[in-house]
Amino acid sequence: MTHYPSFVSLDRFVDVDRLRSLDGFIADRIHAHIAAGKDSFFLNQHRMTDEMPYQPGVREIWLTKLVAGTPYNYLDLDNAGVWEAGPAAAEFAPLMDFLETLPFASTARMIIIYDNEGNAVPPHRDHVESEVCNEFIWMRTNFDKIFYLLNPATGEALTVDSHTAWFDTVNQYHGAEPRDGLTFSIRVDGVFTDAFRRQIPFPATNRSAAPALWAEALAKSADRALAHAGPVG
Repeated sequence: MTHYPSFVSLDRFVDVDRLRSLDGFIADRIHAHIAAGKDSFFLNQHRMTDEMPYQPGVREIWLTKLVAGTPYNYLDLDNAGVWEAGPAAAEFAPLMDFLETLPFASTARMIIIYDNEGNAVPPHRDHVESEVCNEFIWMRTNFDKIFYLLNPATGEALTVDSHTAWFDTVNQYHGAEPRDGLTFSIRVDGVFTDAFRRQIPFPATNRSAAPALWAEALAKSADRALAHAGPVG
């Protein structure tokens, strides 16, 4: 059984204190990129309606880049063989060092998404291949960016309340609210370690729903623990 909107917080698998300690450093480097004005725009391809902007104004810093001569295919975002460190990786070296501690057997696309002009990211899906489950960690050093998941069938929205998250990017939409000042998040795509993957209940079909299935299982486990604990007081 899966429920939308949903996400899995990965805070217990990540050194959150170390992630938070990078906040000022990352912000300073992003401000340098803003001054240079050369970063590419975030593209919102699979948005809920055609009236929503394809290019909402949010920008990207690519920490990794495709190996020269590799044609772009979004579904290659977790294929380590076609990605390599880009020029920005050296600029963000302390962040790159931290990303190496995450529970990935291999990493591929690494990206920072930022905004400083009050732009929203309209609700969108990353792709439409339900049998493709992207293994990634979305993360932020602070809570300035308001990021949410949306059930398109009901309109119900769920705001992420953790520093990290993994979620179904196909069967639900996601986006970010407009905010004053600088906001940013980091996403790392790749292949989780075998030890980490063993905790995930991957479904036999609709594999993209694995994060939602895991979120449901964790919620039920928490409910059972609460029931066994009995009344408080």
